[in-house]
Amino acid sequence: MSFSAPMAGRRGVVLGVANRHSIAWAITQRLHEAGAQLALTYESERVEERVRKLAESLGIERVLPCDVTDDAQIAQLFEELGRAFGTIDFLVHSIAYAPREALEGAYVDTSREAFRVALEVSAYSLVALARAARTLMPAGGSIVTMSYYGAEKVMPNYNVMGVAKAALEASVRYLANDLGPAGIRVNAISAGPMNTLAARGISGFTGALKMHAEKAPLRRNTEGREIGDAAVFLLSDMGKGITGEVLYVDAGYHIMGA
Repeated sequence: MSFSAPMAGRRGVVLGVANRHSIAWAITQRLHEAGAQLALTYESERVEERVRKLAESLGIERVLPCDVTDDAQIAQLFEELGRAFGTIDFLVHSIAYAPREALEGAYVDTSREAFRVALEVSAYSLVALARAARTLMPAGGSIVTMSYYGAEKVMPNYNVMGVAKAALEASVRYLANDLGPAGIRVNAISAGPMNTLAARGISGFTGALKMHAEKAPLRRNTEGREIGDAAVFLLSDMGKGITGEVLYVDAGYHIMGA
C-alpha cells in the first residue's frame, strides 16, 4: 500500500452525493485523490443531473440510480457494480432523511410515519446495503457510514434523526460482528456539523454551528476534507484493525462537558 495513494486499485461505491456541499462529495473527492475507482449513486431524477456533473468533474463514469427504500433498486445497483467491477472493496453510506416537520418542535410529538421514514432511510438502509454488498466482497472489504453527536446527546430540533443515528451506530456494531468473519469491517464517522443542504433543514442549525466553533477544543468547525481523510483511513489498509467503531471528526467537541 502506498501512503500517497492508499486506495490505489480499490473499487467501491459512494451513496449520498446530492451536491458539491455534501459530506459524501467531500469523501468522494478524497477517495479519488487516494487512487480509488468509484461509482456514485443518485436517489431520484431530481438530483441525477447534479450528481452526473460532479462525477464528470472527476472522470467518474458510473453513476447509478438507487432509492434505498426499494429492495429491487438495491439489487439492481449491485448487479451493475458486479458487471462493472467484478468485486468491490468498499462502500460509503452517507444517507439520512426525516420529514421536515419532525425536525422542529418536541420529539414527543413525532408521528408514527415520520419515525418509520427516518429509521428506514437513515438506519435500515445500511443493513440492506451491507447485506447486498457482502456478495461482492469475497476477499473482505470496508463499509463506512456517517453519524452525528445527536445519536448520544440531545441536540435541539434533531429529534427523530438523533434516534435514527443511535440506531445506525448500534447497527454498525451488530454488522461488524456479523460480517467480521468474512473480513468485512464496518465503522461510522461522527462528523461535526457542516453547512450541508440536509443540515440547513434543521431549525436553529446556524446557531448550532456557531456554538460548536466556540466550544470545540480546536475552536472551529469541521472541514469536509477532514471527514474525507478519516474515510480514506477507515476504508484503506491503514484502518484494517478497526471495526465496529465510531470515529469522531468534530474538532474535539464531543469531549466537552460544558
